[in-house]
Amino acid sequence: MKNSKVCIDACLACMIECEKCAISCLNMVGHQECVKLCRDCADICDLCTKLCARESKFADALCAICVQCCEACATECEKYADHATCCKACGEACRKCVEICKM
Repeated sequence: MKNSKVCIDACLACMIECEKCAISCLNMVGHQECVKLCRDCADICDLCTKLCARESKFADALCAICVQCCEACATECEKYADHATCCKACGEACRKCVEICKM
């Protein structure tokens, strides 16, 4: 991990936005996949944060999975970004996490 502090910060921010988005989208019709991906992404980001913080030998592998999950979550959230501010914020946080954790 080149800069785990930056990755940790991005993952934490992404985790928070994913949790907010999942809660907000629970009662929105047609947003079930968004909720599922946000919950998965939040959990992966949380675990990635922990592994990076402890400098685990598995951190890089988990970061690669985190990038895939964040990409999927961002793509789903972006579908609703025009009418759901939570999805817009989540999609942006996911894209930022992808950009940072790919390095």
